[in-house]
Amino acid sequence: MTVSEYLPIFLLFLLSLAFAGLSVIASRLLSPRRKPTAAKNAPYECGIVPNLEPPLRFPVRFYLVAMIFIIFDIEIVFLYPWAVIFRQLQVFGLVEVLVFALVVFAAFLYLVSNGGLTWGPGKRLSEGLPPQRTSDSTIARVSPGAASEQAA
Repeated sequence: MTVSEYLPIFLLFLLSLAFAGLSVIASRLLSPRRKPTAAKNAPYECGIVPNLEPPLRFPVRFYLVAMIFIIFDIEIVFLYPWAVIFRQLQVFGLVEVLVFALVVFAAFLYLVSNGGLTWGPGKRLSEGLPPQRTSDSTIARVSPGAASEQAA
């Protein structure tokens, strides 16, 4: 093999580095310079201050169950061809599939240890929020002067 055969790979590597660098530079140049104000971060829905908590996010358990499904789905896809020719592969094929199954089982144990199959009640974080959200409490939280102006 000559060095000229590696030229396309080297050019692709340089192109990917240039793309990554230009993406970072463009995001720095085009992004807003100021942090959003408290009024921008305040909840807003059709001009009405919401009186209910926003919908909860999907719990992490949902994604862990999805990962478990994907892991076992991929395992089955790889086990079908192995099952067709497992007699031809002999001991080498058996060792390879055992290593593969061990890696999949380790991933499964990791997901279970992180609560992938725990379906207890979700934990709510309500620290820092007033007990009952009203327009006064939300406006007071966003801009202290606005609540007194609205009350007048």
